[in-house]
Amino acid sequence: MNLCLSSPDSPPLLPANYSQMFIGEYKHNLDEKGRLAIPAKFRAILKKGAVVTKGLDNCLFLYSREQFEKIAQKFAALPLGQSKARALSRHMLAGAMDLEFDNQGRVTLPEYLRQFSGLSKNVIVAGLYNHLEIWNEAAWKKYKAESEKNSNSIAEELGELGV
Repeated sequence: MNLCLSSPDSPPLLPANYSQMFIGEYKHNLDEKGRLAIPAKFRAILKKGAVVTKGLDNCLFLYSREQFEKIAQKFAALPLGQSKARALSRHMLAGAMDLEFDNQGRVTLPEYLRQFSGLSKNVIVAGLYNHLEIWNEAAWKKYKAESEKNSNSIAEELGELGV
């Protein structure tokens, strides 16, 4: 990976494809029609299309069409004989929906996905490198508080995986 913003003797900070990453946390409002404004900095990444689906931890995952196709191929390659593989494939693929942007940079989230994730007016859009997560604001705050409280033990466990 080509990296930038570092000196020769310091670790790299940002990848060269930084403009193609989803990062950051943004507070937005969902209107009465289920429309959500996607942060302007992410719209260029999503200009070729976007897909939203049921995520984990009761949030929604929003991918560029290109990234979703890669993930869908991985799910399609899972062994059909394993019930957990079928369950996760159904969760991610059957819940997916193509999105279109309106002139104001908004997407309409389907009602079944808003219900799944408990979305109401206050929404958090969180960037996680190759996808966005869309959270009910109260659920996000609760999740974030719990994960930050356990961040040291999480870091130790992931350190064993090379992270």
